Amino acid sequence: MGLPTAKGLGSLAQASGIAAPGATLFQSGLLLTLLGVFLGGLALNLTPCIYPLIPITVSYFGGRGGERAGLLGVHTLLFLLGLAVINSTLGVVAALTGGLLGSVLQHPAVLVTIAVILVGLALSFFGLWELKLPGFLTQAASRSYSGYGGSLFMGVTLGVVAAPCIGPFVLGLLTYVASTGNPYLGFLLFFVLSIGLGLPLTILAFFSGKLDRLPRSGEWMIWVRKLFGWVLVAMAAYLVKPLFPSHLAGMILFSAIILAAGVHLGFIDRTKGTSRVFGVVKKSFGIGAFALAAYIVIPLVTTSPGVAWQPYSEQLIQQAAKMGKPVIIDFYADWCSPCVKLDQVTFHDPKVVGEAEAEFVMLKVDLTQKGNPLHEGLLAQYDVRGVPTVVFLDRQGRERPDLRVVNYLPPAQMLELMREIREAGS
Repeated sequence: MGLPTAKGLGSLAQASGIAAPGATLFQSGLLLTLLGVFLGGLALNLTPCIYPLIPITVSYFGGRGGERAGLLGVHTLLFLLGLAVINSTLGVVAALTGGLLGSVLQHPAVLVTIAVILVGLALSFFGLWELKLPGFLTQAASRSYSGYGGSLFMGVTLGVVAAPCIGPFVLGLLTYVASTGNPYLGFLLFFVLSIGLGLPLTILAFFSGKLDRLPRSGEWMIWVRKLFGWVLVAMAAYLVKPLFPSHLAGMILFSAIILAAGVHLGFIDRTKGTSRVFGVVKKSFGIGAFALAAYIVIPLVTTSPGVAWQPYSEQLIQQAAKMGKPVIIDFYADWCSPCVKLDQVTFHDPKVVGEAEAEFVMLKVDLTQKGNPLHEGLLAQYDVRGVPTVVFLDRQGRERPDLRVVNYLPPAQMLELMREIREAGS
């Protein structure tokens, strides 16, 4: 779901449910996410399936080369807006149907089915079968439309044409947005993704009248295609990770796929580029994959003991109030990536663990499997709209809504919240 709610942020952030405790966390959390989504959109332009859209775009805007730069700029901006409309609509729809979609996606059969589809698409990227744009979509995109409305419609049409190519990559993002139930966040993420995807095409559109020839794709794009194949395999592993008996087993599988991709693309693959730089890129990717796999696994196998959680019960809440101890309630699910990170990083930090053991009663509500009447009642009682949600109760058993956390929070900032509620009742 959105970033943690907190004090002092703007009305837009609060309205969208993506505020954070302090402007720094809001900026670093949301802005870095948006940057990553934008770069992902840019990277999608390297897929061979997107490349046929370049001559279509240049052909359409090439006839406008005689227009003034200002008017041509308006046309290209409308073209980019049309591209963004399609994907942003997907984001909003996914968010509005999030409750249903999130519940369905928790079922093991659904997770396995989606993972199999992703692996099948990956095999296409590895060259075992061909994924092509439908001919009628390419023909529709290449038609000529006039006026500013024509440029907008051209962008919408190319957004539809590009959908078969980028669909596999936005599946994970759609799943995340659906789990938040936040249409503002869904629109924002997919709008930024669309900007990244459409920006190179928009630049080509603006300068189309000055282009003498199109760039050649080159053999290096075959390597890029295989890279995106491995990305799909990694996405499949990420989806089925909650089905493993432990978080460690799932992350070892995820790391093994990264390692295999590094070995394949960095050292085994025989694709050759037109310069030595491509060979350096391949070797660097292989070494980087080794480093990333180690970075993921080593902390998991060497981590210190975490917080000793107890299952939620009203009796423990009452006992905590009698002893004058504050309570932390963690609403958690195995399929929730920020939940797992919060558990594995923040609640395994030695200082957080020490503070929890000395001063708090730590309760966990595991929502991995739905249908528990107690859990359904707690969701309504504490107005929990998604996971992770961390609720703080003071020494009298009353919630402090201003301290509530609804996304990953680093150990240092979690300690600040813990100390604030501990000192408030001293």
